[in-house]
Amino acid sequence: MELYFLGTGAGMPSKERNVTSVMLNLLAERNVYWMFDCGEGTQHQVLRAPVKISKLEKLFITHLHGDHIYGLPGLMSSRSYQGGESPFTIYGPKGIKEFIETALRVSDSHLSYEIDIVEFKESEPFLVFEDEQLTVTAAPLVHRIDSYGYRITEKPQKGKLDAARLKELGLSSGPLFGKIKNGENIELPDGKVLYAQEFIGPSIPGRTVTILGDTQPCTHAVKLAEAADVLVHEATFAEQRKEMAVKYDHSTAIDAARTAREAGAKTLILTHISSRYQGELAEQLTAEARTVHEETYLAYDHFRFEIPVSRRSTNA
Repeated sequence: MELYFLGTGAGMPSKERNVTSVMLNLLAERNVYWMFDCGEGTQHQVLRAPVKISKLEKLFITHLHGDHIYGLPGLMSSRSYQGGESPFTIYGPKGIKEFIETALRVSDSHLSYEIDIVEFKESEPFLVFEDEQLTVTAAPLVHRIDSYGYRITEKPQKGKLDAARLKELGLSSGPLFGKIKNGENIELPDGKVLYAQEFIGPSIPGRTVTILGDTQPCTHAVKLAEAADVLVHEATFAEQRKEMAVKYDHSTAIDAARTAREAGAKTLILTHISSRYQGELAEQLTAEARTVHEETYLAYDHFRFEIPVSRRSTNA
């Protein structure tokens, strides 16, 4: 599981940063990518990134401001040309369906794959997606228009099979190993029963990634980021422009750090950076945030961050 930042700027592109888009690399877990937001020029960023649009399975839109959605029609068309044939699901606030359908209709675009658009307008946290591997929940934030944050939670992984002990009992790897790994008890020819739980180690906790849309500090942001391995949070302004952050419903770097600290998030990654902060000036944001939350990084275009599997174990 890895985060790959395709665009990290706010409002409009700059020489250093394209507008917002981030990929969640799930190749190791399910052989796909998930994308969060798709600002103008995102498909150009993909050309310079080690990612494939054809493996893009889901897209989560945080809100409908242009710097988060203007790249979507082009990306969807390019996915057809680049071999994307599997279904593609898009989640987002009410209005995203009209935007997509209008753009495709007016441009007479034809896709080679099925699309499913899931819209929502909620005032409390809610479940967006769940399968046997991952859960995605969302909650509304505080912005000029409806804006949401997403919490992606990996379910606990099964513990390691104690193959050495099984071999000591005369078993060889094969179907019986698979049954025990799946939690099934087995009976040996001599009548002895092997209980699966005695040969499987503690389960490994899943990882949690929280990706927020544009927002002022708010309760739902903290809730979504609770004990997260990584929190991706906008930091549009430095603290000296706090009044602008409040006026336009954005956050400063210190706001983001306070949210991370209150939530108990392990790592904070700052993104959605105003074009005011170019070059070394951008490091001002990192320095300010680290006075509150030490484990903080400033994202830049093509920045990647691996989320390692937890070394902790649990019997849950």
